[in-house]
Amino acid sequence: MTTWNAMPLRNMILDIINKRRGIILDDELNRALKKELGTEPSEAELNSALLKMEINGLVHVSQITKSKRRIEVITEGHEFLAVDED
Repeated sequence: MTTWNAMPLRNMILDIINKRRGIILDDELNRALKKELGTEPSEAELNSALLKMEINGLVHVSQITKSKRRIEVITEGHEFLAVDED
């Protein structure tokens, strides 16, 4: 059973990424969240939060290797194109 937090996971993620100048790797994010929460969020919880944030235009997640992702905050004037968008 997970514990309840007053701050939503997406807000924690944004705070952590902004402290790291807007860019973080997923394993670093997991370590930082574990330090903040005391427990590591499940992979499904993290993926769900990142997907919602990406859909809302808050972050961009890119695959570096098969098991490593780069998460970057989208700042004003900075855009990412979807696949096949030119």
